Amino acid sequence: MGETVDLLVPIVLAASEGGTSLIALLTILMLAVFVGFEVITKVPPTLHTPLMSGSNAISGIAIVGALLSVVLVEESTPHSSLARWLGFFALIFATVNVVGGFLVTHRMLSMFRRKK
Repeated sequence: MGETVDLLVPIVLAASEGGTSLIALLTILMLAVFVGFEVITKVPPTLHTPLMSGSNAISGIAIVGALLSVVLVEESTPHSSLARWLGFFALIFATVNVVGGFLVTHRMLSMFRRKK
């Protein structure tokens, strides 16, 4: 979820600067969401937890990007407050994703410990 919010910052900023059209960028975003959903639903349930623990690194990168968008956005840009708010929400969602992934991985690994 954090990755999706983190993708919105460059989309909004690029469309506002007159670069690629907003419709084209939203089309790319929706295609990425659709392909991601299709790929994830094809994964067998036994692989979900190892994949989640592997995706913590990707969410960590999203946290770094969200921090950069919150801290480094200049006040003089026209959409600085929007970029900061989107970065803040991306930071929250990516942090929840990382913590949840570690909790699920910890729970999965505790199933394989020997009981005393």
